[in-house]
Amino acid sequence: MRLLIVEDNVELSRLVASGLAAAGYESDIVGSTEEAREAVHNVAYAAMILDLGLPDGDGLMVLRELRRQMEPLPVLVLTARGGLQDRVNGLRSGADDYLAKPFAMEELVARLEAILRRPGQLLGRSLRLANLVYDTESRQIFVDDKPRIISSRETSVLEILLRRQGRVVPKKNVEDHIFGLEGEVASNAVEVYVSRLRKQLTEHGAKVVIHTIRGVGYMMAEEK
Repeated sequence: MRLLIVEDNVELSRLVASGLAAAGYESDIVGSTEEAREAVHNVAYAAMILDLGLPDGDGLMVLRELRRQMEPLPVLVLTARGGLQDRVNGLRSGADDYLAKPFAMEELVARLEAILRRPGQLLGRSLRLANLVYDTESRQIFVDDKPRIISSRETSVLEILLRRQGRVVPKKNVEDHIFGLEGEVASNAVEVYVSRLRKQLTEHGAKVVIHTIRGVGYMMAEEK
């Protein structure tokens, strides 16, 4: 699950990204409102962690724009503005939660998990389809209740397809989920990882199938 960290303090953003990685999350980091807008436009993130005091403007502007555009992206504000009125303004501007600095990493992760567990959001402890189970916290895969090993990139593909099982996932969404803002990506990278995932699932005896919807994307369903 990929997150966007909007924070201009480089050291702090790296510490947050490291703490989130330890909790099983991948992160992209940007340091301005303009970069935040561009990132949200280009990548389908699970949630945003947003600082307010950014060098080119107030993070609340970004938040209000997202909500005016009916963008449902969960946003956790993480800021030094800890006063009562600051918290009220943040929540009324559309934040899903508000955490003042300094903070404990454990609390940040717990608040993030709480946001993602809300109805309509992406987080669930386990994802199931047929005889396949994926534990979202440990990133462990089970087939017929037996643990199986699938490589990291293929696991990312599996996660996004399982979360949207029975629905078509556009190829671009799969690519964004795997690579985020990593830059240049080979044109056939998604096809390669989907092909490898199919092979690994078949070898492990998973009774699921990944359909290719030509020109659109992929859909995971139970094997008939």
